[in-house]
Amino acid sequence: MSELLDHLLATPLLAIALTLAAYFAGDRLFRLAGAPGWCPPILVAALLLAGVLAVLGIDYADYREGAGWLMLLLGPATVALGLPLYQQMGHIRAMWRPLLLCLPIAAAMATCYAVGIAWLLNAPPEILAALAPKSVTAPIAIGITEQLGGSVSLMMGGLLLTGVVAIGFVDLVARWLKIRDPRLLGLALGINGHALGTVRAFEIGPTAGAFASLGMSLTGILTALLLPLAWRLPGLVG
Repeated sequence: MSELLDHLLATPLLAIALTLAAYFAGDRLFRLAGAPGWCPPILVAALLLAGVLAVLGIDYADYREGAGWLMLLLGPATVALGLPLYQQMGHIRAMWRPLLLCLPIAAAMATCYAVGIAWLLNAPPEILAALAPKSVTAPIAIGITEQLGGSVSLMMGGLLLTGVVAIGFVDLVARWLKIRDPRLLGLALGINGHALGTVRAFEIGPTAGAFASLGMSLTGILTALLLPLAWRLPGLVG
């Protein structure tokens, strides 16, 4: 059995097959459970995949090397979000002033509160660097984390948890404050929940999805430009 796994892991086919199978199984379970907003299918898929890797005794590093081919799709998938942005450009232009004001503040807060809590708990610089881009979509977050010297594996875990928690909290706060404007809901989901929040926003409607795409994209750009510069400030890390 071990020799067979080693042979299969020599190619990316096993890792890709396990990833796709886990996603389709997670999506199926998600729909059977009534599509709860607090438990997106990607979370179910991640738990299923982790269980399979543990049972089969497959090292995560070996799995990640094989599944790396799927990472190539993250860039085109992110770029494709430009289409709903174009379709909703009229709504976006009408709100350019509040967007210009709130996006830098929101992007800074998304980084600062996670890093601040970890810093107060005396986390080492590697963990701080992995948590800093937790609200940025994966293709950008990977590059930022590598540049800051953080753990990409830890960052990916934080990315998943951030997206799941953001979806739950945005839904909860929206019901509590009776917010129904799809532009506000989409923007909050995109800024705080990156790709997972954007998927949830498209479930609300095309306008929410477009604003989530905008929030996710601009948060990623601002973080990629400013976070590495801020990270070099004296006394920030270390």
